[in-house]
Amino acid sequence: MAAAILASFLLFVAAAATAAPVENIVLVHGYFADGSGWQNVSRILSRDGYNVSIVQEPETSFADDVKATTRVVDAQSGPSILVGHSYGGAVITEAGNDAKVAGLVYVAAFEPDSGESAMDLARKMPSASTAIKATADGYLYLDPAHFHADFAADLPASEAEFMSRSQVMPAAASFGTPVSTAAWRTKPNWAVVATADRAINPDLERFMTKRAGSTTIELDSSHVAYMSHPKEVAKLIEQAAQKAAQ
Repeated sequence: MAAAILASFLLFVAAAATAAPVENIVLVHGYFADGSGWQNVSRILSRDGYNVSIVQEPETSFADDVKATTRVVDAQSGPSILVGHSYGGAVITEAGNDAKVAGLVYVAAFEPDSGESAMDLARKMPSASTAIKATADGYLYLDPAHFHADFAADLPASEAEFMSRSQVMPAAASFGTPVSTAAWRTKPNWAVVATADRAINPDLERFMTKRAGSTTIELDSSHVAYMSHPKEVAKLIEQAAQKAAQ
């Protein structure tokens, strides 16, 4: 009798341990922004007991951005949920193959398949924006005159103006670099579709999330859903942290 009770107790403890949520969250920004945009999402997650780290990609090449992300993932104690916005979705699709990544969350993001680049996807269903410009040496930027309307329409104009003047210019070649192995094929994944997105076609977002089998929510949001809807985005990330451990 005592042995049976002990066995039941041990099974209960094992089940409880298995169900414990992933505690580490790693946030990855996309083009024309930096990690500071995650501030409000980070505050919510930290308040709720999660250990949050934010990657600052150099955006000098796709390989450099993946390395910057895996460097942060590998510094965590235990498994992580990897979250990517926009181009950051391509980065986490590659970096997510790291053994310490328990799940992926895509926020208005590219979800390339193996052998596919973010550019390949963008060409399938072009976005509404035509404001991306290139420098003479091969870097990209979003025309400040169109930044508010095309990138962050649901943020205050003053905030969008500051973002337009402080935007990170990515190497254009990174957009066309294909993913070698798509982590979403083997890792559980979640996604936010931004229905008013002008930087990535919302129908493309729906196509990608359906193909990847992502657990998906839709928000009436511009491209920067993580900034304009931090509570909803943080809630989905927390759901991912709880479910990925099961």
